[in-house]
Amino acid sequence: MAESGDNSPQGDRVQVVVIGAGVVGCAIASALARGGREVLVLEREAREGAGVSSRNSGVIHSGLYYAPGSLKARTCVRGQELLYRWAEARKIPHARLGKLVVARDADEEIALQALAANARASGARDTELVGAAEVARREPDLPPMRAALWCPHTGIVDVHALVYSLRVDAEAHGAVFSERAAVHAAEVHAQEVRLVTTRGEVTAGAVVNAAGLYADEVAALLGARAPAIHPCRGDYFWLRTRARYRHLIYPMKARGAAGLGVHLTIDLAGAYRLGPDAEYVGARDDFSPAEHKLALFHAAATRLLGPLAPDQLAYEGCGIRPKLRGPGEAEEQDFALLTGPGPCVHLVGIESPGLTAALALAELVAPLVP
Repeated sequence: MAESGDNSPQGDRVQVVVIGAGVVGCAIASALARGGREVLVLEREAREGAGVSSRNSGVIHSGLYYAPGSLKARTCVRGQELLYRWAEARKIPHARLGKLVVARDADEEIALQALAANARASGARDTELVGAAEVARREPDLPPMRAALWCPHTGIVDVHALVYSLRVDAEAHGAVFSERAAVHAAEVHAQEVRLVTTRGEVTAGAVVNAAGLYADEVAALLGARAPAIHPCRGDYFWLRTRARYRHLIYPMKARGAAGLGVHLTIDLAGAYRLGPDAEYVGARDDFSPAEHKLALFHAAATRLLGPLAPDQLAYEGCGIRPKLRGPGEAEEQDFALLTGPGPCVHLVGIESPGLTAALALAELVAPLVP
């Protein structure tokens, strides 16, 4: 398994193996390598960030929706701070655009007030309830709204550039990346783990499982009782419009919904994107187009933004979230951070806000690695 180069592990043994080179795996590899650990990252795809991270909307979240004190809430708020700091220091393309969560009627305004209270309790920074006039001032092309929650620190980031920068930093501190190295079997002992991969075998003093959509399967190979992942697909449509929006615009999340509702995001080139929706699916790797969702997206976009013609929307693509909340379950589940058996740490169910939380998760995980 050893790769060529001065920073390669010696023979087939390494101090720490990180399974998965998405944004979370690369952040953990960077933190461990900076701490002086010998790190090998195993990635089943051909490059870093080719799994869940590659289909992320790139939103830097503020931490509005998660239970106060939960792992999602704590790592989102801390991760946002760390992510902006990282992006600014390394000139990663990003923009602090701000976000409006809008309430269209009296019932939604009541729910919005509860969301604002939850955001404050979770530590979300500088959020503010604003009235109809302020919404109209900020977004004059929106239809009239009752109120909104203004989140000034929500933003967007170039996901590929971010993941690549984390890999580069990890490699600069001695980490080695091995692509097309899916893990097929493992023997877990008290102080080491033997892994069988498509690239050969390797023995690790510790293993960090950051395998995204497949983290529950990897955990099972390593003998851990991790919660099951329920793949949940989200599709996106481009929006072509003469309207000009300056901020991300979200509807109030419907009670019990698996997602936040179809919302408007803006990419770094200024293009508008609608989505994602939330649809539980059986396959973790079916990214086939879903143009048949046009009518549903058109209806959702019209409710949020006002009258639109169907031909203003064009299908863009989809991603699949590794949700721990199953179909029909009433409550969202927190990130699962598990240790053992043996010298193993598992991150399971790292869906949104996983991108925002990545650097904070790395802070938490590094001290847990034997």
